Amino acid sequence: MTLVAGMRSHLEKAGSAAEADFGWRRLWSGSAAREGVWSNVRSAEVMLLQLVSDEEAAGRASEVMALVKDHLDKDDPRRVRLARRLRSIISGEMSPSDRDLMVRALDAAYNALDDELARVRSLRNILWTATFLVLLGVAGLAVYGWFFPRSLSMCFAPKVSPGDLSGVDVVCPTAERHNVPVDTPASSLAQPRDILTVEIAGLAGAALTVIASLRHIRGTDSPYMLPLASAVLKFPTGALSAFLGLLLIRGAFVPGLSDLDSRAQVLGWAAAFGAAQHLVTRLVDDRAQMTLSEVGRTTDAVVDPERAAVREHNVLGETGAPGPPTVFHDGAGPHEGPQEGAREGARADEGAEGPRPRAGP
Repeated sequence: MTLVAGMRSHLEKAGSAAEADFGWRRLWSGSAAREGVWSNVRSAEVMLLQLVSDEEAAGRASEVMALVKDHLDKDDPRRVRLARRLRSIISGEMSPSDRDLMVRALDAAYNALDDELARVRSLRNILWTATFLVLLGVAGLAVYGWFFPRSLSMCFAPKVSPGDLSGVDVVCPTAERHNVPVDTPASSLAQPRDILTVEIAGLAGAALTVIASLRHIRGTDSPYMLPLASAVLKFPTGALSAFLGLLLIRGAFVPGLSDLDSRAQVLGWAAAFGAAQHLVTRLVDDRAQMTLSEVGRTTDAVVDPERAAVREHNVLGETGAPGPPTVFHDGAGPHEGPQEGAREGARADEGAEGPRPRAGP
């Protein structure tokens, strides 16, 4: 009755977490609560495996093996032992130690899944926090430039021929002025909207990179929209990189590129620098895809039950008669033979292109 009481306790906790109302905190606390719901449900399922009959436990052996292969390392002792005993369990020769092995392996697989989802949630929160902070900085620059336009001037005075004292042209992001007296500082003609205009051009450049990066984004059944958080980060980063890029040009940091001749050039360079943020944020995209790929991958036992059943039939023999367990010296069980090894290699090749991650409750 202890197991039954434990299952009831886990299910009550899952129900309480599912019915909790977090209000405005749902964005941050709702995800953790959802994880808590499924974690308690999985814990109850592990306890249930200890109570079912031998026949039902044997029928779930392939499902447990699929989960173990999804979330435990290849050299994990529980995975290796379960793979070696799988044939005997399926054929009906299950001992109490086999049931205990299945319970421990299933519990370890679910714990690994919880850890994987927690890492995805943590990275999602970091990306949204970084986006908010960068957006706050970009907004602060725009406000400061509005009230003190001369201190962060984005205006350029193209060089004139020596001896030409008739006047110069001053090019700003929002306006062009011609025949300005030579001794007039370009920063004195800066307008409050200059920095805001540059940031908008940077946003436009960043939008192009976001659209271009959509072809690399794969759908995921993870409960967290990690690719979306990674894409949104590009917008404020593009606005910031546009401002910094023009600031470097105005400071003659780039040799041979110190003065821009027209307002169109100023905005064009701002958009180019906004798109250039991809050189930095693509590292964030790679990290997001890598984190998603670390969450469990699909197996034939889940995607194609028919194919998995045929393979088990071939392992047990045409008559399905039980036989002595086979010892696999390489630690790979009946579901991890040469064919499985080839499929694992194909997965590794597929992972280079970004496999479709499988995760979530």
